[in-house]
Amino acid sequence: MKKLCNFLILFVFVGMHIYAKQPDRQVIDFDNDWKFSLADSTLNASASNFDDSAWRTLNLPHDWSIESDFKKEFPASPGGGALPGGIGWYRKTFNIDAPDRRKKVFVEFDGIYRNSEVWINGTYLGKRPYGYSSFQYELTPYLKPGSKNVIAVKVDNSKQPNSRWYSGSGIYRNVHLIFTKSVYVEHWGTYVTTPYINADSAEIAIQTTIKNTMELAQSVGVEQLLYDANGNLVGKTADNLMIGGSGKSNVFFQKLEIKKPNLWSIEYPYLYKLVTRLNIFGISMDEYETTIGIRSFNFDVEKGFFLNGKHLKINGVCMHHDLGALGAAVNTRAIQRQLQILKGMGCNAIRTSHNPPAPELLDLCDRMGFLVMDEAFDMWVNKKTKYDYASDFPEWHKKDLTDMILRDRNHPSIIIWSIGNEVIEQWGEPKIKDMDLKDANIQLNNQKTQESSTNMGKYAQLTRALVDITKSVDPTRPVSAACNDTNDKNTLFQSGALDLIGFNYHENEYAGVTKRFPTQPFFVSESVSALQTRGFYLMPSDSMFIWPESWNKPFRNPLQKCSAYDNSHAPWGSTHEETWKIVKKFDHIAGQFIWTGFDYLGEPTPYWWPSRSSYFGIIDLAGFPKDVYYMYQSEWRTKDVLHIFPHWNWEPGKVIDVWAYYNNADEVELYLNGVSLGKRSKAGDDLHVMWRVKYEPGTLKAVSRKNGKVVLTKEIKTAGTPVSISLKADRSIIKADGKDLSFVTVQLLDKDGNASPVADQLVKFSVDGAGAIVGTDNGDENDHVSLKKPERHLFFGKCLVIVQSTDKSGNIVLGASVDGLPTQQIVIQSK
Repeated sequence: MKKLCNFLILFVFVGMHIYAKQPDRQVIDFDNDWKFSLADSTLNASASNFDDSAWRTLNLPHDWSIESDFKKEFPASPGGGALPGGIGWYRKTFNIDAPDRRKKVFVEFDGIYRNSEVWINGTYLGKRPYGYSSFQYELTPYLKPGSKNVIAVKVDNSKQPNSRWYSGSGIYRNVHLIFTKSVYVEHWGTYVTTPYINADSAEIAIQTTIKNTMELAQSVGVEQLLYDANGNLVGKTADNLMIGGSGKSNVFFQKLEIKKPNLWSIEYPYLYKLVTRLNIFGISMDEYETTIGIRSFNFDVEKGFFLNGKHLKINGVCMHHDLGALGAAVNTRAIQRQLQILKGMGCNAIRTSHNPPAPELLDLCDRMGFLVMDEAFDMWVNKKTKYDYASDFPEWHKKDLTDMILRDRNHPSIIIWSIGNEVIEQWGEPKIKDMDLKDANIQLNNQKTQESSTNMGKYAQLTRALVDITKSVDPTRPVSAACNDTNDKNTLFQSGALDLIGFNYHENEYAGVTKRFPTQPFFVSESVSALQTRGFYLMPSDSMFIWPESWNKPFRNPLQKCSAYDNSHAPWGSTHEETWKIVKKFDHIAGQFIWTGFDYLGEPTPYWWPSRSSYFGIIDLAGFPKDVYYMYQSEWRTKDVLHIFPHWNWEPGKVIDVWAYYNNADEVELYLNGVSLGKRSKAGDDLHVMWRVKYEPGTLKAVSRKNGKVVLTKEIKTAGTPVSISLKADRSIIKADGKDLSFVTVQLLDKDGNASPVADQLVKFSVDGAGAIVGTDNGDENDHVSLKKPERHLFFGKCLVIVQSTDKSGNIVLGASVDGLPTQQIVIQSK
């Protein structure tokens, strides 16, 4: 008997030794070479032998809606971006080497919009209705090792409208194929917290969910290794865990201590890497990496927000998920560019309105130093549009909310979980059923709490249930909701479950909010809703344009534009300056999330067709800052700022209001063609200064001074007839990975090199070499040409072309032509 036992131990050991030669965990980019077709509802392409040879071949992420011209007739309506939905099928044929029988294979989708269904080799794997959830399926039992395998995905975005903004359509986020051994860390299987932090040390608490798919129970060694940003090992712990066989999972708790921790902050976003290693008999089974940041934060009722013990005002913006000309298709560089532009303004926080974001956004916020309010839903059981998520909420909300928290809870950037935005349940039983999308966004901001509260108990309980789900997965962060009903009878407030009180708008109530909610800290979950078109100015600038005048009055204006002077806003909102003055003044206001950082597709408030994108952004859809960007820069950053506007190409004799945003100075003096027009200084809580100037061509110059010394000088010159094309790339060297981008700004210059601020000519683009044109844009909310077309009219002097690398290195030669001007080229290197 003893010999038999020794033989079995030797047999197991030899088997494990052979098994050890396989890599522990592989995560493979699964984005390339998919087949795609738009189809009707009768098509079934799920079978592995379905003939897809005539289908289009493309790489993911992919958004089929953005490829279309904009049309009023599309059922999404201008509120949903005036672009098509439909039903799309994706298929991918791939080979799997004959693996060890204990090898596990998974496919992970970061997001599919919407109603996705997935098959592998004709076997149905499941459905996920919510278009913003990440999920995975195990493929192992259905694969054919050494043979062709086919994964098929049906995406049904045909029932519209189902969103109040542009959603996109398709497998619009990344896909990965994951290989593990038979004992592995489960999907999103680590949870890292820092229960104790000071200057000398930090305690790292690690919760690991481990699965054993072997038939027999196994003693698994669990080792945790913590590395600093330079790759140095700074903490380590190891223990053994007995896990039952046949698919049993165990949650294992460990702790380690790190000395002199580098704290994560917005100025110094220091990140560590935790490596979780599993072994059996010393043979490696899995290696799972988790990026973490060590930081502490808290919200105080009287003093606002603190990060690592230091008071910090949350200067945030709300962001929808589209990437302008790229639509909803995720691209890491495009998200990074948005965040870089926002960082340059002084923004330090992002609200993922109103859905779980792409994982890449959170990774970038961790690395770049942004705080995040991570939001789950725009609606609960009561719908806002005819076919929205409300119909799926009863069955899917627990799974979708749990998955969001599981996926995102290790990100140091996240400081708030939001369970909903302006949900109709705030008001009890809704009076409005199946709202017309044209009016929904306006009506939702003007609802009043019903005096009859017969259903408030039900919705208060739902609020508490959602908070409980959130805290069961992550109890370390506060939970809130974005509420535009600020009445005490709001059912979400009545639940008593929200850790933070979040108001959307109602800026006149901010000062007294602590008296009404004495135990709950306060922040502004959504603010401003100012309306601006880059480069367009309505004078006099001290007039106010509230558009629409009232939510229940029709609004039409042939301009289809809004003033960039910060003198136009929606009736529920305010100007940028008005709200910032209040938020700046009171410590108990932890901060705000401005609606919005960038313009976005859909919701063209205050207009409807022919407008098809928003006017709310501080930055336009192409990524060009509007003038108010520099107001925030002068307030939120310490760098010297002096920005004067508008441009200086007007009709002779016209009276023009000239504004200046500035900081770090006592005064600004304005000159026109060398003649002083006087000095201006901000008084009280002023945020800009202004001159009323009779236009004459030439040079407008502003000089800011402090204690009589010049801080900055800025000039604006009248531009003459254009004689050349200017192409400026944000990066002239990009990666040859088939994903990287260069964003090229196009302007027309006169003989002296001055850019024309009113040019509107058509620019046609061409590309040769190792790249392709993947989008063009100009920030015009009324441009109906597909954003994928390689041509674009200049809009108030600017347009943008986006160039993407291939997977081959070499030069990318971008050409631009305008009738009557010499063709211009720029070379971008792809390495």
